[in-house]
Amino acid sequence: GSNVRLDMVYIPEGDFLMGSPENEAERGENEGPQHRVHESAFYMGKFPVTQAQWQAVAKLKKVKIDLKSEPSNFRGEDLPVERVSWFEAVEFCQRLSQHTGNHYRLPSEAEWEYACRAGTTTPFYFGETISTNQANYNRNYVYENGKKGEYREKTTSVGSFSANKFGLYDMHGNVWEWCQNYWHNNYSDAPTDGSSWTQGGDSDWRVCRGGSWVSDPENCRSARRSSDLPDDRIGGIGFRVVSAPPGSP
Repeated sequence: GSNVRLDMVYIPEGDFLMGSPENEAERGENEGPQHRVHESAFYMGKFPVTQAQWQAVAKLKKVKIDLKSEPSNFRGEDLPVERVSWFEAVEFCQRLSQHTGNHYRLPSEAEWEYACRAGTTTPFYFGETISTNQANYNRNYVYENGKKGEYREKTTSVGSFSANKFGLYDMHGNVWEWCQNYWHNNYSDAPTDGSSWTQGGDSDWRVCRGGSWVSDPENCRSARRSSDLPDDRIGGIGFRVVSAPPGSP
């Protein structure tokens, strides 16, 4: 409604190696062991959810919890929504599903990394290092042979930088993105079918991916994992949605 669109990108079925190799710079122990995952096809939001999209959905019929119409610290219709909890992101998906008749949800951690990598195996989907011409992050730090650039000190409009090979924008930097998964300290016994890992682990914490405008560049790597409490509202955390293709079980 209100001429607000939610563009979704088709992510094809495929296999990928999840996690980082042991020789990747700034690698964390929680990024291994690397393991092969098979992903079924799905749709993913072309951009992180924007404030205009959030406001439109916040007006829809409540499912479980209330939503503030303007939670973000940095204001702008085409800026990503931030300062939203995991529970609020789930409520957004449930309201959107109820309104449209399509099922929307947060991505699993495996879906997120598969979509971010888009067939690449390097630390970032554009290569071995990162610059502030490619993503919005804290330029006071560099990754490997990278160079300092512009530190914007705020979120940027979605789609301000180049997309990956799947056509997704802002997978590195701008805002961390909530995933469905409970936190696990490593990938031992992780599912290999791309599903959300909510067995075992620490149910008090949820996974975040992608880094943010205030993150140093190593936190923006495709394999980088972080977590937060599901009821926290942090200025650097937003989300994007996924849905299954028509006709999927």
